[in-house]
Amino acid sequence: MTTVLCVPQWQGSGLGDSPRLASGAHRTAELMPADARVTVPVLDTGGKPDAGVRGLDVLVENLRLTQKALADIDDVVVTTGGDCGVDLAPIIAARDRHGDRLTVLWIDAHPDLYTPQTLRSGSFHGMVLRTLLGEGPAPLVPKKPLVPEQVIIAGERAGAAAEHKYIEKAGIRRYGVEDLEEVLVGLTGPVYVHIDLDVLDPAEFGSIGYPEPDGVPPQRLIDLVSRLNNVVGAAITEHMPSGRPSDAGDAEVIRRLGAALPL
Repeated sequence: MTTVLCVPQWQGSGLGDSPRLASGAHRTAELMPADARVTVPVLDTGGKPDAGVRGLDVLVENLRLTQKALADIDDVVVTTGGDCGVDLAPIIAARDRHGDRLTVLWIDAHPDLYTPQTLRSGSFHGMVLRTLLGEGPAPLVPKKPLVPEQVIIAGERAGAAAEHKYIEKAGIRRYGVEDLEEVLVGLTGPVYVHIDLDVLDPAEFGSIGYPEPDGVPPQRLIDLVSRLNNVVGAAITEHMPSGRPSDAGDAEVIRRLGAALPL
């Protein structure tokens, strides 16, 4: 049984038109195969900046609301967003359930390893993975953080020097576009799959807010996802429909990606 959890949160993004991420979350949820669908009633206000994070009060409340929704779901969950911060609660829940055996496969053009001290914009979606690893805004840090050995970053090509320095120091496994399939070597479950759609090549998928050139072709990502084993949860995030005719083709990519998830 699979439940799609729609989390239309946009406050973690730093884009001026980031509320479009909410419509992207709903559209992604509609495209996912599911036995049930649940929408988290997240706040729709911008919130106030605090401790180097924009809208921190809203993000804290949205985390609480998402955790409340998850507490009533026993199925495998596919989370749709919204900014990458929507995956905070589902990964915390997967960590609590599977412990040190869990591997988080972070498929993203960006490693999201900033801290409030290193990201001037204060946009939380650039801090999510670092927060899950125990370093982030205090109200959002999990009681049982991930350890670096549990994390694999894939498709990353746009991280900052400070993030790459952290990756090297922490010993996190990291694969770019050119060696993407190497993530499968020795990968054992349980696996949680985080997909930020900006990992895709913007020449072939345009419904994103932070396009980065030379990304992964959609079919290549679909093939990779279909080869995963023992997937215990997943998320597809940062879908930002443009309102252009190309949205229909991008929606088909998302539909095929969701169908490829081996849940």
